[in-house]
Amino acid sequence: MTISLLLMGLLLAFANGANDNLKGVATLLGSGTADYRRALHWATFCTLLGSLTAAWLAADLLKTFSGKGLVADALVLRPDFAAAVACGAGLTVLLATRLGLPVSTTHGLLGALVGAGIAAGSAVHAGQLMAAFIVPLLASPLVALASTAIVYPVLSRMRVGMGVVPESCVCLDSAVSQPVYSSGGAIAASSVAAVSIHVGTKTTCSAAYVGQILGLEAQAVLDTLHFGSAGLVSFARGLNDTPKIAAVMLVGLHNDGLWPMLLVGACMVAGGILRGRRVAETMSQRITTMNHGQGFTANALAGTIVIAASWFGMPVSTTHVMCGSLFGIGVANRRAHWRTISGIAGAWLVTLPCGMLLGALSFFVTGRLFSGS
Repeated sequence: MTISLLLMGLLLAFANGANDNLKGVATLLGSGTADYRRALHWATFCTLLGSLTAAWLAADLLKTFSGKGLVADALVLRPDFAAAVACGAGLTVLLATRLGLPVSTTHGLLGALVGAGIAAGSAVHAGQLMAAFIVPLLASPLVALASTAIVYPVLSRMRVGMGVVPESCVCLDSAVSQPVYSSGGAIAASSVAAVSIHVGTKTTCSAAYVGQILGLEAQAVLDTLHFGSAGLVSFARGLNDTPKIAAVMLVGLHNDGLWPMLLVGACMVAGGILRGRRVAETMSQRITTMNHGQGFTANALAGTIVIAASWFGMPVSTTHVMCGSLFGIGVANRRAHWRTISGIAGAWLVTLPCGMLLGALSFFVTGRLFSGS
């Protein structure tokens, strides 16, 4: 019984990592600040750090996601219920990951809690559901979108005021002609292929800024801040998601301490390494075109919102907040890919009912499995 519950909890942690682990560093990929391997290493380190910190700073989320107050108190102490919640949420998130859709593990957990509770014959407390779950989940992406759409233009004007501007470049689409000097000084072009030359900002090649901030090269400062903000989001995700997943295992195992956080963090990292690329591509390339400054702004605001929510025990979704920030960047720079955004929003709408269905089905399976053990 204990092993089955543990395995299902770790399945949920793996699914969470596969869908979420690279969301914090998606802007590093989308802006060309880092390649996939470097971004993955940074996300892994910061997520683990957040998972460790969760043992001290996010204890309230353990209580929130145990299900206590949402369904009957006696039910949340049953291992078959905890296993059903983990299995239903894990399968929901894995399905979305397979489709490359960034969905909320928090939504999947909530749906599985409700679905498994209904399958077990428990009443669901609507007031607790609305106040502790629905309101934070609905409000957080809107707050992130509005904050980013407002703050980025302000930061952009500050950058221009400091004399930091995009670097111009010449982009070469093919082989460069090699000049040949004649004895008379005339120049003839010798090449093996035609060259198409156009002039534009370096955003079309590799985005960069020129100028100085406090006597330092602007691009180096921005890259450092961008990496820092990406690490902040990854840290916030580990801080916010680890206790939610650990709560599922701890309810059934009647245990606490640091080791569940470590175990969950390790499985989250494994999911990101083995199955994280598809969702990373959606987040980094298909929501909006972005440059270094836009990526930094989205990350900084998203990380701040998630950390503040974790501190107060509010179950916001890192996915919703990060996507909300990217939507805000798309609004601010007028380069939002609305077809992708509408697809993501549609996935969010079906996550909750999908989690409920799979949670209910999982309860019927785990009820029989645990009754025979």
